[in-house]
Amino acid sequence: MQPLSFESITIDEIELPLFKEKNIRAAVLRLDKIHPVISGNKWFKLEYYLEDSKASDKNHIITFGGAYSNHIVAAAAAGQLFGMKTTGIIRGEEPKELSHTLRQALDYEMKLFFLSRRDYRDKKIPFKIDNSMYFINEGGYGIKGAEGAGKILNCCEKENYSHIACAAGPATMMAGLVKASLPEQEIIGVSVLKNNAALENELTNLLSEEEQNKKFRLVHDYHFGGYAKYKPELIDCMNEFYRATGIPTDFVYTGKLLSGSLNLIKKDFFPPGSKLLLIHSGGLQGNLSLPKGTLIF
Repeated sequence: MQPLSFESITIDEIELPLFKEKNIRAAVLRLDKIHPVISGNKWFKLEYYLEDSKASDKNHIITFGGAYSNHIVAAAAAGQLFGMKTTGIIRGEEPKELSHTLRQALDYEMKLFFLSRRDYRDKKIPFKIDNSMYFINEGGYGIKGAEGAGKILNCCEKENYSHIACAAGPATMMAGLVKASLPEQEIIGVSVLKNNAALENELTNLLSEEEQNKKFRLVHDYHFGGYAKYKPELIDCMNEFYRATGIPTDFVYTGKLLSGSLNLIKKDFFPPGSKLLLIHSGGLQGNLSLPKGTLIF
């Protein structure tokens, strides 16, 4: 198993005609370079849980996710890397053919259990629980996940940016960024879920009363149909961005962050002179579910 490589992280400045026209400076924090599987924000959200499980003498990670969950495969890989057992509880009935994500999780020796959506929602554990097991919520959601995600901003000189933007699923990473942000900064979360009215509460539940007074905003207009959904204009945007910058994105998270951020810039959402940092949260393995040739990278 390839080790984690934090020294591989780069901050890639982006120069596009739109940015010059709107007097916006922008850069991408390339967390996707940490590891091919435990990439992007996945490690940051897992780190404190893994430390806590070790301190609690629990060597069996149990976690939750869907068939295309980056979190599931990252937890499986982290378990193998650090010598821990892993079990994934997967939303939905077992399909005839497993997704690439789940096949990869099996390669990392994760044991999989499939639950109906109702049982998954009710968190009905399909096996006997013992003291060796340590449970991590879907996507690493929770205070430890958010606190770990706050360390993302240690990978850059955060004071250089007026706005920091990220994709938001369960908003664990966004909560961490809010925690670690400076008073004058604004954190922007681009929701990848359709009609997710609960997202604001999920976010604020991870923040202290003081942190809830910081500057942050969720935008809900760039989900392209919902979680793991896409439209041709999203794929076109991702391909055009790659041609211009050499930076690959994924259609579930970072592509929507990119498309949303570009559209917000066009609409003068960011004041002239803004300095924008886009968080590349990894998850590129999700692109393997697309038809061959859809993306140019």
